[in-house]
Order: sequence, then structure tokens, then C-alpha cells
Amino acid sequence: MRYLSYPTRSIGSASPGGRAVLFAALALLAAGCAKEEPGVRVAGGDPEQGLRLVRQYQCGACHAIPGVPGAGGDAGPPLDHTGRLGYIAGGIPNQPANMVRWLQNPPALKPDTAMPSQGVSEEEARHMAAYLYTLR
Repeated sequence: MRYLSYPTRSIGSASPGGRAVLFAALALLAAGCAKEEPGVRVAGGDPEQGLRLVRQYQCGACHAIPGVPGAGGDAGPPLDHTGRLGYIAGGIPNQPANMVRWLQNPPALKPDTAMPSQGVSEEEARHMAAYLYTLR
């Protein structure tokens, strides 16, 4: 059986310049791994207004929402990673247009949902969706 051999020099045996290059490369690699994907953008949506509306509609009565005082409800799922979810309500692709429709009238998209329609306008839903997509 033939084995591949790899260089076995330790970092300590590298020249000072070689170590500096190695550490710089590792730092760049680590920075690239930690880079966040850009958030989803909702046309016509303002995340700050969305946060205000999330408070106004008392979404925290049913959902835990980080950064929203008193929003610790557990009747619905926590919203802390909404911006990274693949699906809304377990089966609706998490895309801005679907999120806006969901916020306006959840039973229209999923008739058996426990989330009620609260009379959210399309403009309000755009702002709320913009805020929810900041939760990553």
C-alpha cells in the first residue's frame, strides 16, 4: 500500500517572514468564514418603521423577538432567525413577496395557521418584513 507524505515542518520552524505570511493567510481565511451574508431587502420596506409596527401590533404577545422589550410569547415560533429561515410557517418559501402577503393575511396562505389576520396594510407589511429580515 502506498501512502502519501505531507511536509511535516512545524510553524515554529518556518522563517519569521514565512510565519507572518501564514498567519496573514489564516486571518484572511477566518475573516472570510465569519462574513455574514447580506440581508434580504424588501422594496419599500424600512426596518425601523417595521420594528415600530411589530411593537404596535404586539407581535411579541405570541412570538419571542430579540431586542423588543416584553416580546417573549411562546404561542408562535421565536422570530430571532427569521431572516435566515428557508420557509415561513413551515412550507411557504421565505421570500419578500411571500412574507408581505403572510403578514397581511396569514390564513390566506395557510388556512390552518393559528396566526390571525390583524388588518396589516401592504405598506405596513413591507416595513415589518424589512425588520424581520434583519433578524439573522
